Amino acid sequence: MWTQQVLPLPPHKPFLRCSPSNPSFVNGKNGYCRVKALTLDELPPNALRKKREPQWRGGFSLGLDLGLARTGLALSKGFSIRPLTVLELRGQKLEVQIINIAEEEEVDEFIIGLPKSSDGKETPQSNKVRSVAGRLAVRAAERGWRVYLQDEHGTTEEAKDRMINMSLSKSSQQKKLDAYAAMMVLERYFSTSGQGTELVLPKNLELQAKLQRGPPKDVDFFSDED
Repeated sequence: MWTQQVLPLPPHKPFLRCSPSNPSFVNGKNGYCRVKALTLDELPPNALRKKREPQWRGGFSLGLDLGLARTGLALSKGFSIRPLTVLELRGQKLEVQIINIAEEEEVDEFIIGLPKSSDGKETPQSNKVRSVAGRLAVRAAERGWRVYLQDEHGTTEEAKDRMINMSLSKSSQQKKLDAYAAMMVLERYFSTSGQGTELVLPKNLELQAKLQRGPPKDVDFFSDED
């Protein structure tokens, strides 16, 4: 006769011993507590930080327009926002290439367009974008980089209008549409000072701690006194 073996459950990782001096925890039962979710105030996107601290000039942002077959990338450095490239990759290869580009461009945050309908509701495509954003957030957090979602409704049409006004040829428009759509996502993000963004957090607590510490300082940029 077959009998089911019942094994003890492992401890639930989101619960740890409380430390009153640690603001990352909230009180729980029996001396344990749940880790408090990080917020935009604790991990502000670059656009919001620039609004709060007008003299701050740090932070580079990579905008993404995720599609089923093509992904557009745009870059913001300082006050300059420009289309970067279009990737025809999917799955893990796409995520690895995005991380590689981020390292080359020295960005510290990703602004990913989230598809929504005209009335602000999420679409079936939204779930797919959230899945990619979640996986990318894990890779990014390893380096102290943050991932945010930004409503992208209408950005494709805005990108088309922008390219027409620039008198780009039809062939150029087809090749660069996704990259310009990503640029529109970044422009919307900065125009609203990051107020409409949603922080994407990895579930792993060690990765969340890395996000709080942020990326390593660039020794060529920061002086020894910083």
